[in-house]
Amino acid sequence: MALAEAGPARVVRSGQKDELYRSGLRSAAGAALHGLAGAKKWLEWRREIELLSDVAYFVLTTLSGYQTLGEEYVNIVQVDSTKKRVPSFLRRAAFISLHTVVPYYLEKGLLHLEHELQLEADGARTLQSNPAFGFSSRTLIRNWIQRQVRELTDQQKKTALQTVYVLKQSIPLLHRLHLAVFYIHGTFYHLSKRIAGIRYLRFGGVQAEDQSIRSSYKFLGIISLFHLLLTISIQMYSFKQKQRARQEWKLHRSLAPQKNMTKEKATGRHSRCTLCLEERRHTTATPCGHLFCWECITEWCNTRTECPLCRDKFHPQKLIYLRHYQM
Repeated sequence: MALAEAGPARVVRSGQKDELYRSGLRSAAGAALHGLAGAKKWLEWRREIELLSDVAYFVLTTLSGYQTLGEEYVNIVQVDSTKKRVPSFLRRAAFISLHTVVPYYLEKGLLHLEHELQLEADGARTLQSNPAFGFSSRTLIRNWIQRQVRELTDQQKKTALQTVYVLKQSIPLLHRLHLAVFYIHGTFYHLSKRIAGIRYLRFGGVQAEDQSIRSSYKFLGIISLFHLLLTISIQMYSFKQKQRARQEWKLHRSLAPQKNMTKEKATGRHSRCTLCLEERRHTTATPCGHLFCWECITEWCNTRTECPLCRDKFHPQKLIYLRHYQM
């Protein structure tokens, strides 16, 4: 039977079908853990169960030399960059690692690093474990991150926190860029397959249909690129607004701090900032109406665009500096 390069429509349908089966496997594994160990253990180990389910799916199919259920559904097979051989065992193992294990550890590492840097910035270490992190504080990865963070200077910690924020914003943009490139060229649907050099060939089908569909995908890719550029422009504008807010704060810090402190001390405990637990300086209001120090809330917005109290989402440029506020 003749083989030809698989079109983007087949590759997309294959990926969607695989995602459907993987989702079902993850749900079944999670339900089993929930029934055996209870809701608390399920919440703590949910991400790890999803990782093991994904690894098991690809080990039983791709790593074992078989088609995945999605590939079988649309009659496509994996080949290496030469398009003449099935990918080697090491190439398939690299794809599985890049597609499942690496994203998991990257997400966990950034989450732990951001958490530790936030604790160091706040000067508190009361939170020792959190279900959102999956592992307890005794895990090797978290202990290693804690040791590395403690060795950093204050300036290095601030720079590292900004770097983590940039990485968390950049990774989704990278995936969107890769998807737009796939729509235009129709070769690699997943970034992990591009790195591993795994392509697809199809069995049968009408070549003219693939060509007509490919032109539609190219148009979709161009639109995706324009949308991505718009998103990056908005994020750059938001970043500039944050930088401007910092500069304004530095300017306002020099405006009669003692006078403001005297006025605010007269109001009692209600004038305390809930972030630094001290008397508010240069009172600033969020769109939801909560009050904080200007420096505290702008620093908070560097990593989280939500109110620290009610978790209401807002853009940093919506902060309102209250001049001559006395409560």
